[in-house]
Amino acid sequence: MKKKIAVIGSGFSGLSAAAHASKDGHEVHLFEKNNDLGGRARNFKTENGYTFDMGPSWYWMPDIIESFFEEFGRKASDFYTLVPLDPQFEMVFSNGVMGIPHNYEEMKDLFEKTESGAGKMLDKFMDDAQYKYEVGMKNFVNKPCHSWWEFVSPKIAKSALKLDLLSNFQSFVRKYFTNPKLIMLMEFPVIFLGAAPKDIPALYSLMNYGGYKLGTWYPMGGFSKIIDAMKEIAEENGTKINCNSNVEKIIVKNNQVSGLIINQQEIDFDVIIASSDYHHTESQLLPEEFRNYDEKYWEKRTFAPSCLIYYLGCKEKIPKLKHHTLFFENDLDLHTEEIYTDKKWPTKPLFYVCCPSKTDSSVAPENCENLFLLMPVATGIEDSEETRELYFKEMISRLEKHTGISDLMSKIEYKKSYCIKDFKEDYNAYQGNAYGLANTLSQTAVLKPSLRNKKLKNLFYTGQLTVPGPGVPPSIISGKIAAHEATKN
Repeated sequence: MKKKIAVIGSGFSGLSAAAHASKDGHEVHLFEKNNDLGGRARNFKTENGYTFDMGPSWYWMPDIIESFFEEFGRKASDFYTLVPLDPQFEMVFSNGVMGIPHNYEEMKDLFEKTESGAGKMLDKFMDDAQYKYEVGMKNFVNKPCHSWWEFVSPKIAKSALKLDLLSNFQSFVRKYFTNPKLIMLMEFPVIFLGAAPKDIPALYSLMNYGGYKLGTWYPMGGFSKIIDAMKEIAEENGTKINCNSNVEKIIVKNNQVSGLIINQQEIDFDVIIASSDYHHTESQLLPEEFRNYDEKYWEKRTFAPSCLIYYLGCKEKIPKLKHHTLFFENDLDLHTEEIYTDKKWPTKPLFYVCCPSKTDSSVAPENCENLFLLMPVATGIEDSEETRELYFKEMISRLEKHTGISDLMSKIEYKKSYCIKDFKEDYNAYQGNAYGLANTLSQTAVLKPSLRNKKLKNLFYTGQLTVPGPGVPPSIISGKIAAHEATKN
């Protein structure tokens, strides 16, 4: 039976949900509060010729993203050109710089030169990580997670021990490597999963495979090209997209959702899929008696970090900078402790610099650089311009030391910061989170916030605060799961 479906929010999960629900023959209307699509993956252009991706910048797990397009009879290459980065990225340590090559054999050589025997151990690590990736990303994450019974299958049961759900990532990495640089290299991807490596299940070594082994890529034109492609597919399948459309209330009548109030206008719908922030959807849009979770529940959740971002336009080239550079001169454990346990601004921060103009001339004027500085920070802490500037100066100082440019500040002709206050304002993000809910063991699968409303049969949730979790590929998968659940009855 054809249903009239509203999707709230146009991030990866919202566009994915809209495209899949439209493909299934339903009348789908997508509503976005901002004036452009993409959620955290929006971009913006400056008057002096810079184009900045506002959020995601690491194109990992290319096969998972490709599978979205395949489901609509298309390919990513129909919409944008994907290029491999070599080196994939550089890591700046207190005692040197390590570039991670795109070629896996060259990566093994690098590991072997850094630690005797580490090349063979990398093979063993990646064999294990590949198994987790293939089971985890192609079976485990595609479940709606209404019940643990969904995971009772011969394949998943057989895989249970090999998935390492009960061992922690920090200990797992140290089974293979002892060199501090290699340990930090292998641990860094899980920072954005929302906990220290010691608190993340070893299952997530699958990220190392999905990144390092499958390679780090870049979509020419920026990440917004993926959003543009998903928009085109959704519209081709019949989705009606509405920007500048702020959802003010979910209307409930006779114990079911009956519509939305959007820009003070009431519109009837049969089904709602909320890709908006889960906490905001429940606490601000839904009557209290129909919420899945109260405020105490959210206060007890472990969230992935927020971040301090600077978008910079530099009027000269920076020769020694790569597309991706990780500044890890300080202690990873200290920074993660201050994010997740102490909940304070870091005393000795790590940070990351993306310079897409090294690969893509379209994102900056000729002979200029486009820079994106990102420092992970705790959610819910005080955010002021003075604090932002303090850390900006430290990041620039370390960037100058790495590149050998002593007056980088004087070459900056565009500058914009983005932090906790902005995540709250633009995305209604709970405590200003940037990456959703942490993938800790106590917040895995069925233990995550439910994909469906438990009291209203026609309200569903999607995105990084529900299953399968944070990240671009998981969010795309989340939208697909939500659409199928919303339309199957």
